[in-house]
Amino acid sequence: MEITEVVVRPIEDEKLRAYVSLTIENALVIKDIKIVEGKNGLFVSMPSRRRKNGKYQDIAHPINSEFRKTIEDHIFNEYRKMVGDNFAVARDIPTASEAAYEEA
Repeated sequence: MEITEVVVRPIEDEKLRAYVSLTIENALVIKDIKIVEGKNGLFVSMPSRRRKNGKYQDIAHPINSEFRKTIEDHIFNEYRKMVGDNFAVARDIPTASEAAYEEA
């Protein structure tokens, strides 16, 4: 499978760094992927929803680790292009709530 487009929307938030949309083979788009700052650095969080029991369940996710790595590599490469080496540089980056509103 070919990843044909990655759109990264950096935001200012305590742990959430960006929302990402990923297009596969110009045929399928996955939105609301997140880049999150965790204890061990950045990680990719696939879109999920909260269930009635309070737990979260992925809506879409890669089936194998090879494709997960491919997705993460594409996302992090595009993220680095967007924010450079220093995310703290002053930018016109929307807050988390503004970014979610713009996506709708």
